[in-house]
Amino acid sequence: MTQNNDIIAYQGIEGAYSHLSCSRVHPELKPKACKSFVEAMFMVERGEARLAMIPLENSTAGRVEEIYRLMPKTQLHIIGEHFEPVNHCLLALPGTKVEDLRSVASHPQALAQCEGNIKELGLVQVASLDTAGSARELSETRVPDQASIASSLAAELYGLDILRDNFQDKTGNTTRFLILAKESRMPPLEDNLRYMTTIMFKVRNIPAALYKALGGFATNGLNMVKLESYMASETMQVSSFHLDVEGHPHDQAMQHALQELHFFAKEVRIMGTYQAHPFRLSHLRTDI
Repeated sequence: MTQNNDIIAYQGIEGAYSHLSCSRVHPELKPKACKSFVEAMFMVERGEARLAMIPLENSTAGRVEEIYRLMPKTQLHIIGEHFEPVNHCLLALPGTKVEDLRSVASHPQALAQCEGNIKELGLVQVASLDTAGSARELSETRVPDQASIASSLAAELYGLDILRDNFQDKTGNTTRFLILAKESRMPPLEDNLRYMTTIMFKVRNIPAALYKALGGFATNGLNMVKLESYMASETMQVSSFHLDVEGHPHDQAMQHALQELHFFAKEVRIMGTYQAHPFRLSHLRTDI
């Protein structure tokens, strides 16, 4: 099938934070809403979409475990990452004032992240399947004293007013997205740029297997910024790992580390190498 070069797929409905990320990172592409992560990823696999924008983890809610199990079942490659700050907005029908509100609907996580401000306004919480869905429902039901917590894009799409911006209780809630493509796009190694390499591998369920597999990264001075494990086998005998490393496979230190990983691990697969997102640099902390 001929690859469609103008579609970027995401899970959710129009106005979701994934949709917002698609519009910000690839405004030249047409966002395509999908009912599931599987549908979005396999649209790319089948050549029906150029890219997929898939959330991997959130600073508040943690990892999206389903993605770790789906990615090995595809032949997709990671070509980039995007960190999207979650800015919850309090939305209402046009002309509504804050003092008119009696209830607010949204995804339970969004409600929890805005709980302090919700209590301050004395609003009754109504759980919804997702943030953008609550905004769409409000635009359809036209309940005059109900609000929704969703993105600014949802307000624009569904004709709602933003009564409060940054409605979350704490700042810093951020979602990390992976940008997936059918073909690998490893960037050339340049000295002045920072790179991330994502690797998936398995180790036998024996003592020190993981320690030996990862030893090469430590001895070669490479920073492992993320390591996630999960049991990918029904027998519960084989552990699978997702590893993010600061480095590029064409760098000599990375080549030596990968040699050790291949020696002690099995089914090693480099999912992609891509430039580190600027968010990483802006959030580096200096040890005191």
